[in-house]
Amino acid sequence: MDINELISQYGYAALVIGSIAEGETITLLGGVAAHQGLLHFPLVVISVALGGMFGDQLLYLLGRRYGMKILRRFSRHRDKIHQAQTLIRRHPYLFVIGSRFMYGFRIVGPLLIGTSHLRPKIFLPLNILGAIVWALLFTTLGYVGGEVIGPWLHQFDQHVKRWIWLVIAIALVVCLRWWFRHRRKKRQNSTKQD
Repeated sequence: MDINELISQYGYAALVIGSIAEGETITLLGGVAAHQGLLHFPLVVISVALGGMFGDQLLYLLGRRYGMKILRRFSRHRDKIHQAQTLIRRHPYLFVIGSRFMYGFRIVGPLLIGTSHLRPKIFLPLNILGAIVWALLFTTLGYVGGEVIGPWLHQFDQHVKRWIWLVIAIALVVCLRWWFRHRRKKRQNSTKQD
């Protein structure tokens, strides 16, 4: 079974599972797979939205139940947490939809929203809307990126060989530099002792 068959067969399940935890990268890859004709664009959007919505819903519920205990462990970030909670109180709708687009808030955002005691009947529809908008945007970016990446993927083997040689060359340079530094320090230490 080749990689294309695996993507066609298990791609949607992988998108749901991958978007629960991480999101952007897996969604972009789903868009590229849709561009390559391995997956269907609308099903990619639905899969990613489901995973993102499910993950955020779980984090929100964890925040409602254990949020204060979890936040106490991050006492170093108390000011940032307080700022985020202020934003949630002032603009709860925008924060729920926008937290998945804010760098560093993908996981922490829903937890903070849960600690803010925003009612579940408000969070759920906003979470669904945010997940759909997010999935549509990043899947589209991946699909458009497939225009650029597509030709590159057809020559993947050649690119991998070039990258391997580049990594070997860089590793060799780093090792040589370390060896010369280590040798020079040894000489300096031996001259100091004399």
